[in-house]
Amino acid sequence: MTNPIDAAVAALVNARRGGQSAADVPLPDAASAYAVQDGVASALGWFGGVMPQYWKSGGPSPTAVQTHAPLPPAGVWVSPADARGWTFQFRGIEAEIALRLKREVDETLAAGLDGEAVGALVDAMCVSIEIVDSRWAAGTSAAPLAKLADLQSHGALVLGAWLPYAPRDWAAQRCLVTIGRAPVAEHRGTHSFGNPVHVLPQWLRHVTRGGRRLPAGTVVTTGTWCGLPMAAAGDRVLVDFPDIGRAEVQL
Repeated sequence: MTNPIDAAVAALVNARRGGQSAADVPLPDAASAYAVQDGVASALGWFGGVMPQYWKSGGPSPTAVQTHAPLPPAGVWVSPADARGWTFQFRGIEAEIALRLKREVDETLAAGLDGEAVGALVDAMCVSIEIVDSRWAAGTSAAPLAKLADLQSHGALVLGAWLPYAPRDWAAQRCLVTIGRAPVAEHRGTHSFGNPVHVLPQWLRHVTRGGRRLPAGTVVTTGTWCGLPMAAAGDRVLVDFPDIGRAEVQL
């Protein structure tokens, strides 16, 4: 019988190489899904044996299980970005804040962090757009562990201009999202953790497990403020966080 981790790795690698979606491969637990992430990255040579520079992390609430994924560098773009040459099965849009570490983090440091102290590790922040996509034929209806194995349904990441990180009133923060010709959608204080910095402790403990070290300059995008509205090929997507910055991508 085929090992489910090996089967999922093969399915996702084939989907990425061939541009065709794959049928879900059932996985028994989150550890298996993370092993699939590692297997796909190794097979496709994404990181060259070094720690990934770009990550995504988040969850529906501070008390829920948080998920994490390293992001292939070829799909990380500087705003304004042009994605018209990129193949997507669908184009979900997440308006986010990305954070950049100012120093190396090891397992010992990560173990003692909480949501407030971790802010001292952040060097800069920027507006980001995650384009959500899937290599599974079921798309957004794929099993949760299948989504996690597929980099939590990551398609691409667009980063706006960096500015120095400073604490702010995140409950009052506005987020404006424009997709194609649709009216501007406004959101306020809608990050699932209340503060994007609060995503970092669980993420850092995940990434540094087993004695790994996360270098200064590592970037993590921290979860959507706008849910998951869908865009179409040809749409221009603009995300604006007033007083922080903006990011845009042409699909």
